Amino acid sequence: MKHYEFQKTFREIYDKAAGLYAKGQRGANTFFSTEETAFLAANGITAQHLYDYAEDQNNYGEPGYDLALAIELVRRDYFLNAQHGTASTARLDEAKMPAKTDAVKGIEWLPRIIPKAKAKLRGELPESLMYCCGGDRRFFKTHDIHPSEFLTLVWRNESNDAAIIDWVVKRSAASKG
Repeated sequence: MKHYEFQKTFREIYDKAAGLYAKGQRGANTFFSTEETAFLAANGITAQHLYDYAEDQNNYGEPGYDLALAIELVRRDYFLNAQHGTASTARLDEAKMPAKTDAVKGIEWLPRIIPKAKAKLRGELPESLMYCCGGDRRFFKTHDIHPSEFLTLVWRNESNDAAIIDWVVKRSAASKG
């Protein structure tokens, strides 16, 4: 694996996914060659992640390559350095997630996005969930938080939800001031 050129290869795969989706091709398992899938896996990324980015890019005009790259660089760093290149076999149970309308300290979506971000960081998102989906993007924009910044916050405070919540409360207040 060529680490220095990660972003170049990721860009090629991202562009391929966006193009295939735009042409009407569907199904993450139909998008990539064996080599591309192996590249993604070696970096802690799944074909579904790229498919989700392509789907939202085509349908909503975002998140775009820049956000996808920033998010996947954090995930990749966690995968290679915290998980030592070993993929987790656990999956977040979507049925146990907080509701989309749940709030903490007056901030809706925050109780939901914390476990979702932890699952993204660890590579434990089920295929039915996307980190940086439309609801996540609305949350990030409302509170002036970059999606990759939130992932690094969660990594730094992986066992301390209160610290994550307090940081978001401060950022949200500052963005409205």
